[in-house]
Amino acid sequence: MQSIDYYVRTAKQTIAPANFSRTVIDWQQTHGRNDLPWQREANPYHVLVSELMLQQTQVKTVIPYFSRWLARFPDVETLAAASEDDVMQLWQGLGYYRRARNLQAAARTVVNNHNGEIPTTATELREIPGIGPYTVGAIRAFAYDAPAAIVDGNVKRLFARLFALPFLVNKSSHDRYFWALAEEYTPTQENRRFAQGLLDLGATICKPKQPLCAACPLQSVCHSLALDLVDDYPKRETKKATPTRAGHFVLDVTEAGVLLQKRDDSSVWPNLWCLPELAAMPSGDAFGHFKHTFSHYKLEASIWWQPAPDQLRQQRVALDAIDQLGLPAPIRNYLQKLDRREVCQKLE
Repeated sequence: MQSIDYYVRTAKQTIAPANFSRTVIDWQQTHGRNDLPWQREANPYHVLVSELMLQQTQVKTVIPYFSRWLARFPDVETLAAASEDDVMQLWQGLGYYRRARNLQAAARTVVNNHNGEIPTTATELREIPGIGPYTVGAIRAFAYDAPAAIVDGNVKRLFARLFALPFLVNKSSHDRYFWALAEEYTPTQENRRFAQGLLDLGATICKPKQPLCAACPLQSVCHSLALDLVDDYPKRETKKATPTRAGHFVLDVTEAGVLLQKRDDSSVWPNLWCLPELAAMPSGDAFGHFKHTFSHYKLEASIWWQPAPDQLRQQRVALDAIDQLGLPAPIRNYLQKLDRREVCQKLE
């Protein structure tokens, strides 16, 4: 593999940065996504919320959550002062719950260290918990229209196809090549629209499957298209088979409700309310089952109807009131689908 400078130099020979940015900006203005809720005003808090929600989550899923979030936590001060249970309850269903905790931690840092104003500089933004390189660039580009580069999966795929790059988009050590290209092509003006244009091209034109090359404004300079190798890019490191893990949870229901336990900070589903989990499988037949896929493994869960061991951070909640607490989606879905008649029979 050649040096970073080699690939940057080769890319610039394909299309000059000024021509590239102008093409993307003009296309975005006419064909891009310009009516998303977080685009209605250049509000740094709105950008922060939307960017953390959009990590690992599709735009159409995020939109209703974003609207509910702003209705409940309209600014950093409100979010910083909220209880963790309120934050988790509103986030439930989006998954990747550490994002919610990072978002609240970020809000508290902004309130305590920056007088409630989200910083404009990369140095200050990097000091805020839960904000990585992409989010730093996104806040600076979308909230402040600063010349800050952004690189996510959409941008990587676009660059990989455009320049027929050999880098692996799912290998973190190769990210520096994509960042070098993004920084080279980021314009000093109109970067808000340029950055959105990169994301829009990746999401709506240069899609993972069945890309719409005929509608791409960069088709005339696309190396993979010229070589008829679009489907061969981007390159990926072969994934290992996803392991499967067993989980055993207690369904302890009385007339007073179902027993829930708030999970530890370091566990899966940290600080969410969940059915108590057992360290080992009990004897006998399970009452129920569910499956859930995480990013790194698959969970095959069994539910056991029995009294739960007495532990800390437990409380009983009426089955009709579980939506008032933050529960992991698979646990909430399982409880919502419980056959109430079968539960009543078990209680008799």
